[in-house]
This record gives sequence, C-alpha cells and structure tokens, in this order.
Amino acid sequence: MLELEFTTIKTWDEALWTRMEPIYHEAFPSGAKTKVILRSMLDRGIGYLHTGVHHGEVVAMAVTGLGGKGEERLLIIDYLAVEQKLRGSGIGTWMLKQLRAWAIREHGIKGMIIEAESGTTEAHLERIQFWQRNGFVLTSYVHHYRMVPEPYQAMMLPLDGSAHVPDDGKALFRYINAFHKVAYRKS
Repeated sequence: MLELEFTTIKTWDEALWTRMEPIYHEAFPSGAKTKVILRSMLDRGIGYLHTGVHHGEVVAMAVTGLGGKGEERLLIIDYLAVEQKLRGSGIGTWMLKQLRAWAIREHGIKGMIIEAESGTTEAHLERIQFWQRNGFVLTSYVHHYRMVPEPYQAMMLPLDGSAHVPDDGKALFRYINAFHKVAYRKS
C-alpha cells in the first residue's frame, strides 16, 4: 500500500477542497451534498473533512459528523471515497482506521455508523461487503427517504462493549436523520 498522510480539517479550506472534489464527485456523481452545504457544515462546527494524501496528492477523502452525546457519542461517516484507480488497494480500510483513531482520541466515540445503499446490484453488494470486512454490522431495517429514490440500510461498528448494535437499525437512523437535518439547515 502507498505511504499516506491523514489530515482532518474543521474549517473550510478552498485549496484543499479543490484537491478533494474530483474524488468526491467521481464516487458520488449524484445525490451528494453540495459544496455550499459541506462548507456550511464546517463553518457551523458540525462536520469534518478528512484526507489521505500520497506525495501531496489527495487519493482518499471522507466527510464525517458526530451523533449522540456523552456515552452514546458516535461518528457518522457521511461520505468515504478513494480515487477510483486505487480502489481495492487497502486505502479505504486505512482511512477507516485513521478515522477511528481520530474520533476516539478527539471525541471519545463509542461506535461508527454509516448508511449504505440497500440494493442487490453487484456495486451495492461490494460496498456492503467492504464495510462488513471492516467490522461493520448490517442492520435489517431499510430506510426510505422522501427526496432520495434509493433505499438505505444502517451499518455500525461498535468500538467497545458498551456500544450496542440495534437489531433493526431504526435507532441508528435517528442519529443519521438528526445529523442530516442539521446539515441541511440554513445557517
């Protein structure tokens, strides 16, 4: 695997975003949050941008936020992407390890959650398998958004014995929906 440097920013950096943006749009060509929304999330202190950099080139990126309070603090991975030509090389797993270490150190999280598109295509199954290989547990509940055509399922990585993975996933969508509600709110 490439030698990478992990960075996290909590204030908007236009130059860094310019380097991240191609990976973001390549991985999420439709339905992704706009630059205005992402910038607003950072400006309001509710989101973080993370990069994996190899020799000055951004090769992986993530957008995260926090859900819950105190003992129930969770990291919500809103987006995680690796440059297409480098997928399958271990960089996504490396990014997850970096995100986990950062979130535990900085925020004392008890688990990490994501929402994965729920589908039966090869692409859907590959994404879910990636998360499962990295310890995430797929929940059974299928969530349907009003404004988004595809359904989603929550997945969680508990980080200690106190974090419980709900069987059906509805409880995890309370965190995810609360995060989205704040993210999309005008400042």
